[in-house]
Formats: sequence, structure tokens, C-alpha cells
Amino acid sequence: MTESNEKIRLDKWLWAARFFKTRSLASQAVNGGRVHLNGSRIKASRAVNIGDTLLINKSGMEFEIIVLALNDKRRPAVEARQLYEESSESIAKRSEQAEQRKLIRAGQPAPAKRPDKRDRRKIREFTRKR
Repeated sequence: MTESNEKIRLDKWLWAARFFKTRSLASQAVNGGRVHLNGSRIKASRAVNIGDTLLINKSGMEFEIIVLALNDKRRPAVEARQLYEESSESIAKRSEQAEQRKLIRAGQPAPAKRPDKRDRRKIREFTRKR
């Protein structure tokens, strides 16, 4: 972890904290408006400071976190979790959303088998017609 006087780009910190698999995905999310710093929309090049509040919307899940430490290197997940603290409201909200998704999917049966070559062609044909 780095000292508090060093500056780290937001996209680099999100990548190091393991919210996104690549730095370019983190940059796209920030520039796309899915990440807010202290309640305002920002650019990926913005510096992150200890104590900042981040609101991250990733795949329909919202994380509300507080930055506890800075790191510009991607480390194991156990160490990455020490970089931030998620609010209890955020954890409760995400678990509630997960429960709702489970209930929605419960009414839809799983397919009997994986699509074969012919089925994949039909799927591709159908999706390209839009």
C-alpha cells in the first residue's frame, strides 16, 4: 500500500481493488457514469484520496464504499478488501437485490440441454436481425 501523499488514478484504484477485471473496463465504467466519487460524476483520471466515498454500479449491483487505503498494484482478493469498507446499507441492499433476482429466475426453467450447432446459428441469426 502506498502513502497517503501519493496520487492514484480512480481507474487504477478500482482495478487494484478488484472491482473490475481490467483497467480499461474500470475506465469505461467511470467514463460511462457508473462510478460516482463523493456524489458527483467524474473522469477516470481523477485522483482518489483516503476517506472518499464511491458509488459503483456494476452489473445492476450497487456498491457504496469508503476508501481506506491506496494501492496501485493488483494484489490478492484478501488484500484488496482491505482497501475499502462497504456500508452496511449497501450490503443489505445488494443481498435484497440478489434475492429478487433469484425469485425472478425461479419461474423460468433451465434449458434441457446446451444449444447445438444448428441452435447457435438460429440464435445468431435472430440476434443480428435487430
